[in-house]
This record gives sequence, structure tokens and C-alpha cells, in this order.
Amino acid sequence: MTWMETERAALVETFRRADPDAPTLCEGWTVRHLLAHLVQREHHPLRQAADVLARPRPGRERFLGRLVERARTPAGYAALLETFAAGMSAWNPVGWAGDRAHHVEYVIHHEDVRRGRGLVEPRVLPPDQVRAVWAELAPLARLGYLRSPVGVVQAVPGGPRRVVKRAADAVVVVGDPVELALHAAGRVDAADVDVVGRPQTVERFLRWSGPAEVARDGVDVS
Repeated sequence: MTWMETERAALVETFRRADPDAPTLCEGWTVRHLLAHLVQREHHPLRQAADVLARPRPGRERFLGRLVERARTPAGYAALLETFAAGMSAWNPVGWAGDRAHHVEYVIHHEDVRRGRGLVEPRVLPPDQVRAVWAELAPLARLGYLRSPVGVVQAVPGGPRRVVKRAADAVVVVGDPVELALHAAGRVDAADVDVVGRPQTVERFLRWSGPAEVARDGVDVS
């Protein structure tokens, strides 16, 4: 079983227990919206692309909205969840990239559901899965911090570190790999990280990475 499959199974159970109308960390999206997004991403990628290109307000997407409406009843929600739980068909090219394209995505969206009502105690993941999150995080981090006004280094306490943006002045974002993934994906308020560096450099970074920079969520872990 791949980490992508392991995390999907865990996320399915969280979706089963969650209130479909509860908020998530994704602005404008409830748990129902987030489940519909995952199904659309894996089964209707052209419709997802059309929604992204239209740039609607979150929660007002045309094609995503159709899936959400079909899932308004308990039976409709259960059916949508079963579609996600079944995974992608073998012919779907979206799934061919495996863990590298989907594992961190699922981890982040799992926390979007869990922490939507406020910071929740972090899950304890198997050490090998945590190492996998770290190994797969680099592309997301480079994209997430692309427009940072200062350099950015990610570091795990007592563990590895990587430069994700080079510059003369840099901050170090310190946290466990899941927290680093959340921060890089724009879930700044929910991520349990420390930002260290020269005071003026940290201030510039925090001004950029704060709530006003919510557009970084478009880094697509969506």
C-alpha cells in the first residue's frame, strides 16, 4: 500500500466523521466542498481547470457547485465519499504520478478538514510517512515561497533542512514536515512553525506570508 493510498483511507474516515457543513482551512469551502473538490480533481480534471480559469469567489465555482449540490443529502454525500474512497481508475493519467502528486495533497487536505474550526492536536504519523512528506515537499515549497521577498529555508527540529528560495537575507521556517507543508501551502495561521532570522528579515517575511497573502493557497494543493 502506497502512502497515497494510506492517507486516502485515513482521510475517508475523517470525512465520514466530519460535519459536511463544517468550515475548512480553505476559504469559502465547507467539508462538503473539499470532498467535492477531491472528486472533481481526480475524476473531472477538465471541469476543475474550467473552474480555476474562471477565477470565481471560493464556494461559487460552477462545476464544483454541481457536485456540492448533489451531495446535499446524506445519501448524496455518502455517494460522493464512496467515489473518492474507490480511488482513481488505472487509465486516469492524474493518478500515474502516484505519491509525488497526491500524498502531500491528501495530508494537507486532511488537516484542512481537521483544523477547520481551529488548531487541532497534530496527528501522530508513522515515521516513514513523515519522512515521505519531507521528501515530497520540495516542489510545493519552492512554488509556495516563489514570491517571498526574502530567502526561505525549511528545517525540521533536530533533522534535515533545505533551501527553497535563495537570497542574501533569509528566514528559517522550523517545524515538523506536516506543519511545514501547511505553511508552504498558505495555511499560515494553522501551521505550528517558528520563523527565525534577523528581526527585519523575519518582519518582511511575516508581512508577506500573513492572512493578506491568502492567494498563496493557489499553490495548488487544490
